[in-house]
Amino acid sequence: MKVYVIGIGLIGGSMALDIKALQPNSTIFGIDANEKHLQEAIDLGVIDLAGKIEDLASADFVIVSVPVDVAMVVLPTVLDAIGDDTIVFEVGSTKMPICEAVANHPKRRNFIATHPIAGTEFSGPSAAIHGLFEGKTNIICEVEKTAFKLQEKALELFRDLGMRIRYMEPKSHDKHIAYVSHLSHISSFMLGKTVINKEKHEQDIFDMAGSGFESTVRLAKSSPAMWTPIFKQNRKQVIKTLEEYISNLTQFKDLLINEDYNAIFEEMESVNRIKEILNGMKK
Repeated sequence: MKVYVIGIGLIGGSMALDIKALQPNSTIFGIDANEKHLQEAIDLGVIDLAGKIEDLASADFVIVSVPVDVAMVVLPTVLDAIGDDTIVFEVGSTKMPICEAVANHPKRRNFIATHPIAGTEFSGPSAAIHGLFEGKTNIICEVEKTAFKLQEKALELFRDLGMRIRYMEPKSHDKHIAYVSHLSHISSFMLGKTVINKEKHEQDIFDMAGSGFESTVRLAKSSPAMWTPIFKQNRKQVIKTLEEYISNLTQFKDLLINEDYNAIFEEMESVNRIKEILNGMKK
C-alpha cells in the first residue's frame, strides 16, 4: 500500500504512524513545502520517504493535511495527478470552501471531505502521536459525491484507525464547529493576550496562575499559520458565535456591576449541565 501525506504535522503525521502500525508493509511518502519538516519526519520515523506530486498516480491514499487556505489551492493539483483507484481526503476544520473548491473537478469522485475531531495544541512532525484518533469522531461531508468503492476504502481505514463516523452537510459542519472549536480557540487566544498585556506590570499574575489558567489558555499555543485561514474561511459563522459569546460576557459583567449574586449563581448552575453533555460524548 502506498500512502502520500501532504503536510507532515499533527494530523497527517499521526495518521501516518497509525497506518504504518496497521499495515507494516505499507510505504508512507511525505510531501511538504518545508524541507526541514520532511527530514524531521523521516528521522522520527513518521514517514518512510519524501514524495512528489508527480508520483501520485500510483497512490492508494492521499492525505491532505495542510492549512485550509493551502488545501484549496493544492487539492485540484492533487486530483489532476492521481490514478483512478486513488482516494484523496482532506482533514481541515472548514468544509464548505473545500467542497466548493473541488465541486466541478473531473475527479471529484476520488475525493472525500473529512474532519477528524482530534488534535492537540502542538504542530509539526514532532507533534505526531500514535492512537490520536481512537474513539474520536470523523465528520464526513458530501459522501454521496465520492465513488462508492472509494468510499468503502476510506471508511475501512477510518474505522481501523478507531474513528466513529458522522455525516453532515458542509454548511452545517461549519456552523457547529464554529461554536465547539473555533470560538474556544479565540477565547483562549484572547485570554492569553489579556494576561500577557497585564503581565508587563504584574508578574504576580503568572506566579499565581494555576491549572485552571493553564487548561483554559492551552489552545493559545496553537499555530497561527493554521488558525488564521480557518477564521478567514469560516468568518461569517465565527462572527455570529462571537456576537453571542460577547453578549453573554457583557450580561455577566452587568450582573457583577449590579451585585446580583443570586443571578450569577443561577447562571453558573444552569451551565453546569455541560458536564452531562461532555460525559455523554465520552460514552
